[in-house]
Amino acid sequence: MLAEFVERMPFEPWQCPDDSKLALRTASRRLEALVKQQTQAKNHLHAFLRNRFSPAFVIEDIELTLAQLGHRIEAMQTIFNRLITVKGIGSKSAVALMGELLVLPKDMTAKQWVAMAGPDPRQHQSGTSVDKPARISKAGNKYLRKALYMPALSAARTEENVRAYYQHLIEQRHLKKIQAVCAVMRKLLHAIHAMLSNQTDFDGARFYRAPAEMAP
Repeated sequence: MLAEFVERMPFEPWQCPDDSKLALRTASRRLEALVKQQTQAKNHLHAFLRNRFSPAFVIEDIELTLAQLGHRIEAMQTIFNRLITVKGIGSKSAVALMGELLVLPKDMTAKQWVAMAGPDPRQHQSGTSVDKPARISKAGNKYLRKALYMPALSAARTEENVRAYYQHLIEQRHLKKIQAVCAVMRKLLHAIHAMLSNQTDFDGARFYRAPAEMAP
């Protein structure tokens, strides 16, 4: 499914891609390279198997390469499938997130992910000291932040537990909408970190449970 999606993705290399396309391209090109290597290895194996004079160690080496490539492609497919278990993370968002997250050191914590992404609202003031609407800070990894933004908005509408958390922030903690969205982005990043670390799908009950649901 992921490989088929990548093959259908339209790229325009003569145009300067926007931020989201850069991350999208990183992950898709990596997958495309792995699939290409796998195809080449299969062709080589087929050619050597047809030649009865081919050394056994060469065939074994190609078979080992094929197995390794298969595992790597399968791993990327598994991560893709896991990410889209979150209502709000679609195919493009999943690949964009993979492009940013899979290149990070494996020992990074969820808090370090959040610190790197920097999804915080900042208040802006004009020269006349008139407050302007808060906007998301430009500090941190803008590609990861942009990859998280739309999934957070969508999940706040369509994922029951995420929506409950968002409403709690607005109604009970009296946060502004942009502040609540940033909080959802941070919590969603924590959830994704746990999903990939523990190899589990998204669990809304672990993301947030309303106080009434936690009562005995």
